[in-house]
Amino acid sequence: MSNTTSKFLYQITFHALLIIFCATTVHAQKNKLPADTALVSFNEVTVNGKRIPYQVTVGTQPVYVKDGEIDAALFYTYYKRRDVDQVENRPIAFSFNGGPGAASLWMHLGYTSPKRLQISDEGYPIQPYGVVDNPYSIIDEADIVFVDPVNTGFSRILNDGKREDFFGVYQDIRYLASWIDNFLSRQGRWRSPKYLIGESYAATRVAGLSGELQDNHGIYLNGVVIVSGTKMELPIASNEVLLLPNYAAVAWYHKKLPEDLQKKNLTEVLSEVEKYAIDEYLPAVERGGFIDEAQKQAVAEKLARYTGLKKEFILDYNLTVPNSAFRKELLRDEGYFLGLSDARYKGIDKVDGGDTFTGVTPPEAAAWDNAFTPAINAYLRDDLNFKTDLQYQVSGPVFPWPWDRFTDGTGEKLRSAMMQNPHLEVLFQAGYYDMLVNYFRQMNGMWKLDPSGKMKDRLHYKVYESGHMMYVREEDLIKSTNDLREFIQQSIPQKGKAAAY
Repeated sequence: MSNTTSKFLYQITFHALLIIFCATTVHAQKNKLPADTALVSFNEVTVNGKRIPYQVTVGTQPVYVKDGEIDAALFYTYYKRRDVDQVENRPIAFSFNGGPGAASLWMHLGYTSPKRLQISDEGYPIQPYGVVDNPYSIIDEADIVFVDPVNTGFSRILNDGKREDFFGVYQDIRYLASWIDNFLSRQGRWRSPKYLIGESYAATRVAGLSGELQDNHGIYLNGVVIVSGTKMELPIASNEVLLLPNYAAVAWYHKKLPEDLQKKNLTEVLSEVEKYAIDEYLPAVERGGFIDEAQKQAVAEKLARYTGLKKEFILDYNLTVPNSAFRKELLRDEGYFLGLSDARYKGIDKVDGGDTFTGVTPPEAAAWDNAFTPAINAYLRDDLNFKTDLQYQVSGPVFPWPWDRFTDGTGEKLRSAMMQNPHLEVLFQAGYYDMLVNYFRQMNGMWKLDPSGKMKDRLHYKVYESGHMMYVREEDLIKSTNDLREFIQQSIPQKGKAAAY
């Protein structure tokens, strides 16, 4: 926060002395934060040409698990617009990252908050590190709470808290639902329209939360936003088939498609490839080794056309090229391999041979860590004056994590919540070049979320010419925040409209 910004700090918790611990003597706490404290400061930002005054609260709020005792403290950052009198008309959104051990800094400094990471227009790190005002923030439309789950950011287990109470699909959902319930009570936001925003694994988190909040806390949401989300264990088509449009998008970006396809715009190409994938590629793959040889050759030729790979390479993989092999092969002649969560990024490997990346960190992850980690530390510690010797855990120790894969039922929780709540809408946002959670798989998951077709008008899908974190590319940050703003506006029912079919 600049020196010219009107700013002061004051204590808003019940224990006035905790401010002293947090601001000056945390060293005496042996690397533990108070479980219940907050610092508030004021600022303003210009969004869509209008100056928006806001307050930002950074602090910790307790987690009570089984016995009513404090078992953990969750660190959060809460942005609240100041020139709004009636909070019952003011939406509030809880924002989570994934992992499941990821802190909230990615969405916080990359996407919706009034502050944005200082990076290049295409999402590459630049120095000096830091944050700037975010003219695309949704603070004009909604207040936002960025939550760091246990063992991420500054959030920690305390006292006699047990790891098994926090780490796991439903453990995570249950304690976060209780924490949100408590937050709404403390902040007087029970009457506000409510939203969840979750990226990557947090798709599973917010899908499960939609049901848990509704069923066990009486909290009925207006919207759930899934950003580059995992599949929530919904039944999807063959994953190999769903990869094809993603491969075509990446090949188009790197100019590896035949000239006639390369001349078309991306959406034209993908419309053709998506149709082929479902109508012809899927039946061919489902035949396995019993596919007719002539058909196999024809499919391989078509796949070569759509992926930029050699036909022989595709046949070597029996028509289903793995993600890792595609990323290593497409630019092999140029000496590069492709990023995983954003294939626009190129990296170098120790060897050009093989069919997998031999290193540890994909190039896009290295670039993002390079930019985000120093920025969040400087912003929280220096600008917002949250003083602590604790490490801000960008990726925290949350394992072992009981995954309950294929049986976790979080997609079913979301479907059930939508069926019971006619006002609940869902927005999916994805990037064409995300090879970690590819866009067509997400689209297929959305189809499977509503097999009846009766909720189609409440399911929305937007895709952008970038990767997993589409918002790091400025052009797509503008588009995605506008889409999010529009989604919030249209998902709030007209005054007096009953929640009835």
